[in-house]
Amino acid sequence: MKKHIVVLTGAGISAESGIKTFRDANGLWEGHNVMDVASPEGFAKNPELVLEFYNQRRKQLLEVKPNKAHFDLVQLEQNYNVTIITQNVDDLHERAGSTNVIHLHGELLKSRPISSDKEIYDCKTDIVLGDKNKKGEQLRPHIVWFGENVPLIDKAVSICETADVLLIIGTSLQVYPAASLMKYAPKYIPKFYIDASPAPTNDISIQVIPKKATIGVKEVINILDK
Repeated sequence: MKKHIVVLTGAGISAESGIKTFRDANGLWEGHNVMDVASPEGFAKNPELVLEFYNQRRKQLLEVKPNKAHFDLVQLEQNYNVTIITQNVDDLHERAGSTNVIHLHGELLKSRPISSDKEIYDCKTDIVLGDKNKKGEQLRPHIVWFGENVPLIDKAVSICETADVLLIIGTSLQVYPAASLMKYAPKYIPKFYIDASPAPTNDISIQVIPKKATIGVKEVINILDK
């Protein structure tokens, strides 16, 4: 039976494809207060602003391509059972060819009505006020905003508990509950943390590789193949 590699990915892996990372040091996201464009309260206050914000992110996503790190993760599937659990809302893992991807924070290329996170539609065009489902409910991006539950977190925890190898890529380890997932992996398995500016970690079982994803992922593959 193939070993199970669980991969936790964050903004750092997408940044190398040209997708801007979540927010700058001032807490602003593309010049906006994060809570104005990524919370239910922000949407209730100014839905047009929020919809246009994500319309611009969606357009940007459709202009970029997966990078070498995404394709290297696909290569892992030749010899391992690979599950990718990502904080990213882009589809770059899927476009590269990864076959088992869980999006903790939703997906930019999908929409849903404001009343439900179970009724999901494909969406590659703009969402505007007046775009509704058959029940007459306004559509919104299928994104997990601040203050909302993370529906797939329990599934992600269960997956981490079955890992034979844990690979953490491009994340600050600051966004919860996603940052807590690494703690559910079995204690004595190989663990690797790849990031150009890795956050401090107290887990001495983690091998830190302070490099960007397009370099570090290949290094881990070479270690695993020995």
